[in-house]
Amino acid sequence: MSPKKDIAETKHWLRTARTLTEALPFMRRYAGKTIVVKYGGHAMVEPKLAELFARDIVLMKQVGINPVVVHGGGPQIGEMLKRLQVESEFVDGLRVTDQQTVEVVEMVLAGSINKSIVCDINRAGGSAIGISGKDATLIQARRLRRRKRDASSNIEQLLDLGFVGEPEYVNPQILSALQQAGMIPVIAPLGVGIEGETYNINADTVAGAVAAAVGAVRLLLLTDVMGVLDKQGELLENLSLTQVRTLMDDGTISGGMIPKLETCMKTVEEGVDAAVILDGRVPHSVLLEVFTDKGVGTLIRRD
Repeated sequence: MSPKKDIAETKHWLRTARTLTEALPFMRRYAGKTIVVKYGGHAMVEPKLAELFARDIVLMKQVGINPVVVHGGGPQIGEMLKRLQVESEFVDGLRVTDQQTVEVVEMVLAGSINKSIVCDINRAGGSAIGISGKDATLIQARRLRRRKRDASSNIEQLLDLGFVGEPEYVNPQILSALQQAGMIPVIAPLGVGIEGETYNINADTVAGAVAAAVGAVRLLLLTDVMGVLDKQGELLENLSLTQVRTLMDDGTISGGMIPKLETCMKTVEEGVDAAVILDGRVPHSVLLEVFTDKGVGTLIRRD
């Protein structure tokens, strides 16, 4: 090896060592704590990002953190419905889910997607186990009720979304047992009703409910955007609950970011230390958020 190559390699390993020592305080802070990660978007469908995500989750477990992964799967569900020629419609961003559709949703979420993530984590050296909210009645759910005001008549109507649900109760003992056994839970966002019916639940909502139920220190929502932006398009790195409400009222926060922030706010109000909307397109975004001061998204905290 030439002297120049030897020096370059030494500098590389010195940077690696410095990074590890800088991460040590964060490892100590979160040791034994639970962090819930909602996994979706490009981070889940791009092979290289999926591989890095799996390694990051295994690393978190290795240093004593208890990660819980909740995954989405909207695009994959849409593709399967198309292949099976099952028509699907959306109301206010929610998929109307009849009996035929919910069967496809369960097949895709609890089947191919869930097991693919489990295999990625296991291949990276972890011990992941895939479950849905139906397993051991992890998530008791009820039908989601939404109202919409008709623009022409100004009459409020109750929307029928079919088997679209919301969590009523999350059993933390199930996840605690898996964690104590050294397992990494990977949860498909399905719930079960009192009559045994299956409910399709928004993955962000499930992740928030799980984080609150297990007393997580962090809820991380991986998205395909930088985070919350101001009116000039600049990233807002740290927001209190009051600041979020103000930004919603003045129109700075709009569209699909509103339900994500509502989930974050509800989760923080229920006891989680903080919730973070972060860019899953950034390699190792989870590690950057957990093990550095900077992070790569918007942190939502109590006032």
